[in-house]
Amino acid sequence: MSGVWVFKQNGVIRLVENPSTSKVLVHLPTNQKIKSYSQLERILTALGWERYYDDADLLQFHKRNSIDLISLPNDFSKFKSTHMYDIVVKVPDTFHVRDT
Repeated sequence: MSGVWVFKQNGVIRLVENPSTSKVLVHLPTNQKIKSYSQLERILTALGWERYYDDADLLQFHKRNSIDLISLPNDFSKFKSTHMYDIVVKVPDTFHVRDT
């Protein structure tokens, strides 16, 4: 991940991503860029993930017979590389994050 670590006086540290380098989530079997949550949901559902409706502010998916939970912001425009990498870790060999 590219960006700058920002250290605040209260001890909070966060990564501010480099706006000139944007990332995209790619579905490896089809080499398609994920451009919407509906597209992502179709793929995850086909892989055995179920929609989880516990929090109205989040789009969540749970893998049956596992403790894995993918939590995403409801607004696709707020879908950031940290969310993409979370998906890559939880759904190995299916997704990849690339620079655009």
